[in-house]
Amino acid sequence: MNEAASHILAVAKREWRAYFDSPVAYVFIIIFLMLAGFFTFSLAQFYEAGQADLNGFFQWHPWLYMILVPAVAMRLWAEERRSGTIELLFTVSVTPLQALLGKFLAAWLFMLLALLLTFPVPMTAAYLGSPDGGTIVSGYIGSGLLAGAYVAAGIFTSALTRNQVISFILAVVIGLFLILAGYPPVTDLLSRWAPTWMVDGVASFSFMTHYETLQRGVIDLRDLIYFASVMIFMLFTTQVVLKSKVGR
Repeated sequence: MNEAASHILAVAKREWRAYFDSPVAYVFIIIFLMLAGFFTFSLAQFYEAGQADLNGFFQWHPWLYMILVPAVAMRLWAEERRSGTIELLFTVSVTPLQALLGKFLAAWLFMLLALLLTFPVPMTAAYLGSPDGGTIVSGYIGSGLLAGAYVAAGIFTSALTRNQVISFILAVVIGLFLILAGYPPVTDLLSRWAPTWMVDGVASFSFMTHYETLQRGVIDLRDLIYFASVMIFMLFTTQVVLKSKVGR
């Protein structure tokens, strides 16, 4: 393992331990699982639908992540800047990019852990009927990529300010925009006055356009590239912000 990779893993381990050294991680996971269950079995009426699929489960993930992921990411840089430890972090031969990737890796893995703990939902669907396994796997892949994109956006807003509340609000606003850009009521409204190419262009920036394809069981390379591009862009802009603040 080269030196850069070891630094990234060291930062990731530090952040991972920070999550579980306090009750925050456990409270977050419990809240996430409770809300996922409530939306699936109550609002989406899983049992009443009479279908052994997880559409009612996956369709709420963009909205869950929009609120919950910023709560995970808001402290990653804001707390470092508030406490003054960001300069200390960068004086131990760790570059801003290595620290950034380590923090992103830890936060994304934490969200993937929370997502994997929803396994009772597909098990319930399998018990009640014969769901399409490929669609379930594709849905989980889409949800995991969606979580990564939200984490990257949350890390970006966390680097902008020392205030965790402001970071949270900014991340929610970015997430809301990336959802609503492809939401049918918004695209229908735009189509009344905007040309089709413009409506399609705005919708292409939306999480929903690409996430819904994966939710239907279609793994399209363009959707994978989209989510990877969002993460890379957000991490790149975060690195620019960090370099401007620490001078490295």
